[in-house]
Amino acid sequence: MKIPDKTIGILLILGALGVLIPYTILTITFDYPSILREDPGIILTKFHHGGNTLIWTWFSFAFLGLPLLEAVVLIGQLYKDKFYFIRWATTLGVIGILVQFIGLLRWTFVVPVLANNFVTGSEMAKEANKVAFQVIHQYGGVILGEHIGQLFTILWTVMISSAFMQLKLFPKWVSWLGFISSFIYLLAQAELFATVILDFPVFELAGFIGSTLWIVWLLIVGIKFLKIKYE
Repeated sequence: MKIPDKTIGILLILGALGVLIPYTILTITFDYPSILREDPGIILTKFHHGGNTLIWTWFSFAFLGLPLLEAVVLIGQLYKDKFYFIRWATTLGVIGILVQFIGLLRWTFVVPVLANNFVTGSEMAKEANKVAFQVIHQYGGVILGEHIGQLFTILWTVMISSAFMQLKLFPKWVSWLGFISSFIYLLAQAELFATVILDFPVFELAGFIGSTLWIVWLLIVGIKFLKIKYE
């Protein structure tokens, strides 16, 4: 069965916009992603003040990016017989998206409970919920979403960009944008190690710059798929 290039293009564009829009809203309303490294008490208080609107924004952030999951699978099916590494790339891409999806949902179903308990509870309850938040934040956020999720997504991007370059499917600069955004995004992993290793060197803007360039790359690849024509 032939996989329509336009379908892949539409899914990539929808997924990229589905990530970009709630991300931008969270940047404005929740000081995301800078707030992630703040004291748990500050995060929980600010989250509680955000109310239901903030909860639904995080829910949207998790779900609106899911078209990328189908796009990753379809790209894998389209090129699996052309390169030996495409199956590996697809597996990494799927896992990367799914674990980020799971990590994001903690903001919808776990953090609201902790935030409410922190703001309305006794001093003992506040301390208990701060510790609980740290655990779920470090595991669901740092390990799943930011480490495994982003690292696997970076690997998928590099492998797929390499395939595009070898196929000469798009201009070379499209693949190079994938490589460059991946490298910058990879530098953001240092911030994760800094949460457990004192004075670990960090490039603070790597996450923002890398993720922004990656979304731009997705949009460009999506547009290119809409225009692609085979001989």
